[in-house]
Amino acid sequence: MTASTESMHAESNHGLPLPSRQTGALSHIRVLDLSRVLAGPWCTQNLADMGADVIKIEKPGTGDDTRHWGPPYLDGDDGPTRQASYFAACNRNKRSMTVDIATPEGQRLVRELVARSDVVIENYKTGDLKRYGLDPESLCALNPRLVYCSITGFGQTGPYAARPGYDLLVQAMSGLMSITGQPDGEPGGGPLRVGVAVIDVFTGMYATTAILGALEARHYTGRGQRIDIALLDVAMAVLANQGSGYLNAGVVPTRQGNVHPSVVPYQDFPTQDGNMLLAIGNDGQFARFCEVADVDWASDERYTTNSARVTHRETLIPMMCEVTRRRPMQEWIGLLEAASVPCGPINNIGQAFADEHVQHRGLRVEQFRYGEADRPESDTVNRICSTASPLRLSETPPTLRHAPPALGQHTDEVLRDCLGLGLQEVADLRARGVL
Repeated sequence: MTASTESMHAESNHGLPLPSRQTGALSHIRVLDLSRVLAGPWCTQNLADMGADVIKIEKPGTGDDTRHWGPPYLDGDDGPTRQASYFAACNRNKRSMTVDIATPEGQRLVRELVARSDVVIENYKTGDLKRYGLDPESLCALNPRLVYCSITGFGQTGPYAARPGYDLLVQAMSGLMSITGQPDGEPGGGPLRVGVAVIDVFTGMYATTAILGALEARHYTGRGQRIDIALLDVAMAVLANQGSGYLNAGVVPTRQGNVHPSVVPYQDFPTQDGNMLLAIGNDGQFARFCEVADVDWASDERYTTNSARVTHRETLIPMMCEVTRRRPMQEWIGLLEAASVPCGPINNIGQAFADEHVQHRGLRVEQFRYGEADRPESDTVNRICSTASPLRLSETPPTLRHAPPALGQHTDEVLRDCLGLGLQEVADLRARGVL
């Protein structure tokens, strides 16, 4: 690292410690999170897990929409509360601060925080923040080192730029629903959405990547930059091989249920007591399956190679189903795993979290909002569970610092620590409805 780079790096700390194994890879970065619902919060939770100080700005009284998207609700001291569990999925490790950005004083507070931050992320409609003076032009002029990330449904340009965007709508428009579900004419046939808001989640991951790239570029340019992330752009990108097949071969894919368009056998199969999943990705695995199943299909030229199996799937799959029905699922799984043939059960989510490997990897995280001394009587929720970050870094692993916060839980703390406001100043702002 050169001396000039070290200087730029130090300027971005805003009084935060440099990263260490205890604090995380991004502990020197401060993020101002003006986003709601899923895509933006998913991104900022990634950054927070890696140690960034993420300050989540929420509307007084109501907060993030997902705080109210229930049931299901968080369990409190006396049973279910009215706090939706949805919020806990993407707001771990953040500090919640309530600010009314419709007020001039609220806007001033946000701008003061921006001057002390590295990243701003928002998912308002295109151009919506300009009326508050919180648009990228205004904030990047205030802090030229700022990385400003906007997440919208359709991007900052184009004929759809002003439209609101929702995951379900974009799943439909992108073609994703046209390849999800059972084929037409079969039971349950018709387009389906994916069971998780995957475009929001993918968008959050792409936004995370873009922000990290912009922060890295800032090391040698000394400047921040704007990032334009659109749900529709992301949805088109993650069509992956299906999109490539259309672009390069003119093939418009259709719904095939659990069947893979280019790999056979790669789908669910019936057993004596339920369905199992086979994911046979090469010819060697298919040959080993045939050995376990005591059949000679691997020597049949119609099935020897994957290309041949794709061509002749209409004859192969019914024969395989007849064979797999002869044994219980766990017996198949044991035999096939021993032969290094990828297979497994089709779990529900409860079964997945109960799986011994999932438990060994520590994928269930339990956190507490408050210590016993600072827990307010008004909040009956303290223990909150979430799914652990899958980011495994050897030297600066993800950290656990804050449970998904109560609305405005850290308002006083942020104003004191980041802006140096005293108790009376905070009380005055609260009395005027700014906080």
